[in-house]
Amino acid sequence: MSSIFTRLKSGFKKTSDKLSALFTGNHISDELWDELEEQLIMADVGSETTSKLLDAVKQERANLKDPAALLQALKREAAKLFPPAAEPSGTAPIVMLVIGVNGAGKTTTIAKIAKMQQDAGKKVVLGAADTFRAAAIDQLRTWGERLNIPVISQQEGSDPASVAYDTVISGISKNADVVIVDTAGRLHTKHNLMEELKKINRVVTKAKADAPELRADAIDVLLVLDGTIGQNALAQAKAFNEAIKITALAITKLDGTAKGGIVLRIASELGIPVRYVGLGERAEDLIPFDVGAYVEAIFAE
Repeated sequence: MSSIFTRLKSGFKKTSDKLSALFTGNHISDELWDELEEQLIMADVGSETTSKLLDAVKQERANLKDPAALLQALKREAAKLFPPAAEPSGTAPIVMLVIGVNGAGKTTTIAKIAKMQQDAGKKVVLGAADTFRAAAIDQLRTWGERLNIPVISQQEGSDPASVAYDTVISGISKNADVVIVDTAGRLHTKHNLMEELKKINRVVTKAKADAPELRADAIDVLLVLDGTIGQNALAQAKAFNEAIKITALAITKLDGTAKGGIVLRIASELGIPVRYVGLGERAEDLIPFDVGAYVEAIFAE
């Protein structure tokens, strides 16, 4: 946890510096509560989650002797707002469908996850189901060549559900442990594109169910969110979750943000586990999410 904490603390410095400054005194005043509420909202924890968090902490008010005790109570209650972030499990290959809007860092995140799985000794197959842009197909192929991972693709403009199906079938035939399917970035407000995403999910589920030696495990749906866009990230997550049930989140671009509280807000308000956070461009800058390390980093003393 120590190395993860160090990475998170560095990324969340703009957020934690403002919060930690509140707990340096010797007395818990009404002004402190007001300032704490203001700073949490400014850090994009949001009014709803901030109220939920502070209400829980105030239940312990009689036992809080000083700001340091208040800080520890705040960390404990914040950790309780996160649902468990278990890794996907089931019959191999695990099928991960990666979704999100344009610009969130989706394809790069896929490459980082693929390398993470590869480093763990897993056999990986990638699928380029973002068929709207030739550049997206080329980008994933380039990553596949770098990592020596097969990439299943078709021509630009092909049916993305067909590519996704072929990827799962290929993963099964290659005895892959993990199949990761890239999808086109899409605005969560575009109904036709969200319907297409539902189709991809149905087809991928069928591909796995059609294999007689496998059972039809639920598909792992990972939503990639840009952590710098604040409230809009929450709106995106809500819309995607209504269209296709999200299994977990990857929240990118959190290095140097003053809005580190968005991770807590999304997890709390939607009840969706956070699996990865991105703290930079390098492959090692995508790290498995650790609730304890996050809470310690966001409220670093």
